[in-house]
Amino acid sequence: MLLLTATTPATAGPFGLLGIFITAYLASLGLISFFLYGVTKIATFFLSGFAVKKPLQPMTLKRAYYYATVLAAVPVMLVGLQSVGAMGIYEVVLVAIFATLGCVYVTKRL
Repeated sequence: MLLLTATTPATAGPFGLLGIFITAYLASLGLISFFLYGVTKIATFFLSGFAVKKPLQPMTLKRAYYYATVLAAVPVMLVGLQSVGAMGIYEVVLVAIFATLGCVYVTKRL
């Protein structure tokens, strides 16, 4: 927070900007992993009353973390694209394709 309020991008330099992007990625990683974990816990709680052949299991925190490593890069990439002025529909579609392929890869590896 100090880096964001005390400096400008011009005075922070490349390492300051790298620090901001790394911090944003780590914050997104934590928020998304706990969000995925919590949503699956809540969904399985409410949907557990329905009779199905295979009962629903909540996503483990480890599995949520694996998906979050891919999904946390999306806001960082979008902010990076916005900062260089290259944010258009084509770029957003490419980032969405990246996130989809990353989640498919994580699903296949697990």
